[in-house]
Amino acid sequence: MIDKTKVKELAEKWLEDKEYFLCDLNVTPDDRILVEIDHRDGVWIEDCVALSRFIEDGLDRDAEDFELEVGSAGLGQPFKVHRQYEIHEGDTVETQLTDGHKLCGTLTEVGEDTFTVVCTEKVKNEGDKRPHTEEVPHTVPFADVAWTKYHIDFK
Repeated sequence: MIDKTKVKELAEKWLEDKEYFLCDLNVTPDDRILVEIDHRDGVWIEDCVALSRFIEDGLDRDAEDFELEVGSAGLGQPFKVHRQYEIHEGDTVETQLTDGHKLCGTLTEVGEDTFTVVCTEKVKNEGDKRPHTEEVPHTVPFADVAWTKYHIDFK
């Protein structure tokens, strides 16, 4: 079986001087290697090819046959690493909390243990006849998050 640590070391070596970062790396029991990278401005196919070749050159096909797939984290996929939150600061995100509550709003701040999503909500203050919309900040601990992903709006 292909050594996941070896593949990770190779990927991180290629990523070292680049603005890309590793989101996920998986090696299945049948030696299928899946590598996901991301970048603030998106992922270019040429860079996926270059990383794939770099990893392949660092492994010995004669010792073990493997399948290698290098791609982007995917725009509609849940965030897997902290840095994805950082690069989406200022963007609209959806967050599903572990208690089932869902938030959709602008990711305004990312800390070490929490992040803030500002949602437009209907609020009825005491004495008001009707509710009105307000921007309401929600500070969310990462420990309470089931998933967060970039919100794609088709309007």
